[in-house]
Amino acid sequence: MAKKTFSIANISCGHCVMAIKNELNELDGIKSVEGNPEAKSIDVEWDAPITEDKIIETLKEINYPAA
Repeated sequence: MAKKTFSIANISCGHCVMAIKNELNELDGIKSVEGNPEAKSIDVEWDAPITEDKIIETLKEINYPAA
């Protein structure tokens, strides 16, 4: 299992975190998504077949690009 903290500059509230969680949890292989609006970051745990590149691509597609 892989785990990474992604910095997301345009997270402004809990609703942003929830939108990100909802989108990422639809991807096959995502184990958990936790967010912190104050730190403007999310912690993601995943297994194959999902990849870090696909997570980054998905964040960009939903207008929450990782820094």
